[in-house]
This record gives sequence, structure tokens and C-alpha cells, in this order.
Amino acid sequence: MLTALTLALIVLITVVDILSPPDIHLGPLLIVAPALTASFAGPRATAGVALLAIAALTVIGSVRDSLTSANIETQLSAQVVVSALIVGLRVLRQRHERALARVRSVSEAAQRVLLRPLPDRIGPLHLASVYLAAEAEAQVGGDLYAAARTATGTRLLVGDVRGKGLSSLGDAALLLGAFRAAAHLHAELPDLAAYLDGSVSWDLAQLAEQSRRDRQARQARLALPRPSPGDAPEEDAEAGESFITAVLLDIPDDGSPVRLIDCGHPPPLLLRPEGITTLAARRPSPPLGLGELAPMRYEVETFPFRPGDRLLIYTDGVIEARDAQRRFYPLTERVTTWLAERPTALVEHLRRDLLAHVGGRLDDDAAMVVVERLPDDGSPGSRPPAGLGSAAAAGRPSRRSRQG
Repeated sequence: MLTALTLALIVLITVVDILSPPDIHLGPLLIVAPALTASFAGPRATAGVALLAIAALTVIGSVRDSLTSANIETQLSAQVVVSALIVGLRVLRQRHERALARVRSVSEAAQRVLLRPLPDRIGPLHLASVYLAAEAEAQVGGDLYAAARTATGTRLLVGDVRGKGLSSLGDAALLLGAFRAAAHLHAELPDLAAYLDGSVSWDLAQLAEQSRRDRQARQARLALPRPSPGDAPEEDAEAGESFITAVLLDIPDDGSPVRLIDCGHPPPLLLRPEGITTLAARRPSPPLGLGELAPMRYEVETFPFRPGDRLLIYTDGVIEARDAQRRFYPLTERVTTWLAERPTALVEHLRRDLLAHVGGRLDDDAAMVVVERLPDDGSPGSRPPAGLGSAAAAGRPSRRSRQG
């Protein structure tokens, strides 16, 4: 349809130019046809329309003037040069689109492998989640979430790697792998937190060491002077300042209080029909990867979680999202609008509202997880599988919890 319109435009300009007075020349307008075609069609269609426009200009010149006149020769030369430029730019655009499609395909595959979708139902819980990546071409960045069954209940992890976008994927993958491997191997939540902190700290130390070795190799290869001890390179400083904020939850199947460890993460919200409670930790723990800076035993917070209650766990990309007037997203205020919604509908409302608040583009990754405790119906899905929790540990051995 659009191609037919450009062809009709060529015919219209040609006819009007031929019928116009001798001092009016509309032929140069024919360049509009290939320019418009390039906006919706590929290089071949664009080149075809460009050739038709050149042919139409040749017809105009032969009817109204001599093809050897300076005016027609100039118009034809300009038409050929500009048409070639348009076709060349369309070829480059097509290559960019193909590269973008490959990036999106890889990103989607990474999301499926790294950030597995949370199940709709796990034990006596109903789960729903949403992930919004700040990177324009990414499907996943530095925010993360995961759920794992244990012998007595369900454990949840929601975290946020320092930084954003694709550069933080490695740290997110490390923490998710450590959590999935160890969530059912540690009876106590502080032991699991200590293990995760040890895993992150070890990996960050290796990253900093590798960065230092790579820098020294570059200096030796290029014969650059060695920096003084007080002048730490920027990449080393970045590696040394990396950390992951996280919330760990242990939700027993028997309805006993939920146990929570907050490692420098925004506090979850407990949603009930009568209102919202912010589950702020009395003594929050340091982010994962910085545990050695504050030797302590991880503090466990407890709170009741009855059938019908819901938890909203989120990353700071949600509450730090700003609108055009630089106002933060009022999460607690907005979520009261949909207190009666089930988890899936609730996260969808919040996703749309958050994107509307920022005008469709986030400055940081944002993730939200809603957990609802369902009434115990005695179904097999509400009970953990037999023998879960007896598997042998994998990877590095767990560290003991730090004592104060």
C-alpha cells in the first residue's frame, strides 16, 4: 500500500511538472519518493523506487527540454547522488536491524537461563513477578529474583547488583547460581546469607585480581609507567566497590512466622485489606559482598504471614524512578489502589503505572515480586517433595555465620 503511494507520487509529480509553465520545475521533488520508501521498505525496494524516480526525471527532461541541457544534467546528477546515498543509508540501517535482532535473541535466551520465571504456584504460595530492564536492548540486567523449595517451606531471594544493565549480569548470575545450589542445604537462614556473602566476596576478589593482572599485562605490552600505590585505577576501584543488596525470605508451609534477612535492600511491603505495613529491619545487614566490613551474625526479622496476606518485594529502581518533574515513584501510595487485586493483576497494574510515571523509559533496572499465601487445601503442590534438603552441597563449602 505504501509503495503504491510512492509510485503514485512519482506519476503525479511527473505529470504536473510536464504540464507546468516553462519557468516552474518540480522534477527535483522526485527525490521524496525513495526517501519515503526507505522509511518502511528494504534496500531493494528503495533502489527500485529511486530508479523509477530517475527515469521519471529523464522523461520530464526529454519532454520539456533537451537531456543535454545544463539544467537537466544537474538535476539528474543530483538525483543519482542523493538516491545512492539514501539506498546506502538504508543498507546500513538493515544491517543494524539484523544486529539488533541478534542482540534481542541472545538477551531473551540469557533471560530464560539466568532469570528463570517464577512459578505461578509454589507450595502454599501464589507468586507473580515483573522485570523492567533499563538497557534499551536488554531483557535482563542487574536485578534478580529466585525461589527455591526446602523440606519445610519456600525460600525467596530478591536482589540488586550495584550498577545496571548488561555489565552487572555476571554478578547476578553468580548470586543466583549460589542461591539455587545452597537454598535447601542450610537449615538456618543466617547460614545461607553467610554462604551467599562468601560466594559474592570471593568472586569480587577474583574479579579485582584479574583486573589487576590484565592492567599489568597492558602496561608491560605498551611499556607504560606503573601507577603509584596511592593511585588505584578506576576499574580496580569499581571492582572493590561492587556489592549486591538483597532480601532473603524463609516462608514455612505450616503458617509459622516468616523469617527475613535484609542485606541493605529496600524493605518489603506486607499488604492486607486493612492497610500496608513496611517490614523495615531493626538491624539491617550489610549488602552481600561487604560482609567482612561489619563482622556480625545476620539478624533475622520475623512477622506473621496469614492466608490472604501478600508481600511486595521490589528493587530500588522502582522507588527511585522519577517523572518529568523529578518526583520519585510513590510506590506505597500507588499500591493502595490495587490492594484487592491478585498477585498477577497487581504486578501488571504496577508495571503500567510505573512506566507511565517515567514516560516509558527507566533510568535503572526495576523488579517486583508479589507473594500471596493461599489457604492450605491439602493438595500435593502445597507440600515439599520427599527427601528435599538431603542433597550433598555443591561448589564452595558454606562459611559459618559471623559472630558479633
